Amino acid sequence: MATETTHSDGLADAVGVAEHSGAGNAGMPQLDFSTWGNQIFWLVLALIAIYLILSRVALPRIAAVLAERQGTITNDIAAAEDLKSKAADAEAAYDKALLDARAEAQRIITEAKAEMQADLDKAIAKADDQIAAQSAVSEKAIAEIRAGAVESVKAVAKDTVKEIVAAMGGKADAKTITAAVTSRMKG
Repeated sequence: MATETTHSDGLADAVGVAEHSGAGNAGMPQLDFSTWGNQIFWLVLALIAIYLILSRVALPRIAAVLAERQGTITNDIAAAEDLKSKAADAEAAYDKALLDARAEAQRIITEAKAEMQADLDKAIAKADDQIAAQSAVSEKAIAEIRAGAVESVKAVAKDTVKEIVAAMGGKADAKTITAAVTSRMKG
């Protein structure tokens, strides 16, 4: 295969386009001025078809999707605001219930303390009464024991004096011994 060189214009040489044998002087068909009318016609026809398809089919669908999305967003925002206000109301109700519960607990504690103090006061008063009664009984018993002790001491003293007088060889009557013991015990 031998390469043939042909003369071409300077533009083709400048851009490095080589012509092959049998191809002639044809370049890119899009740049051929004789087909431009046809190309422009089909270009305009394709653009009109694309415009009609987009404006009648695609763009309304896109607009509907965008409108639906905007509606959903608006509804979600409204629902979120509603839920936010309900949450704030629920929190306020919770705080109020918590304060009420604390106040009720404090009231119950105060009542329980007062009731326990009243029970304690009653128990102390009852114990004081029992102690006073026991003290009175004890005082009475002590008084009886003292009285009994004095009588026992008198009786023992009389017997002792009688025995002492008898041991010394004397005789004393009971009346004299009683008077001597009584005068001595009085002081």
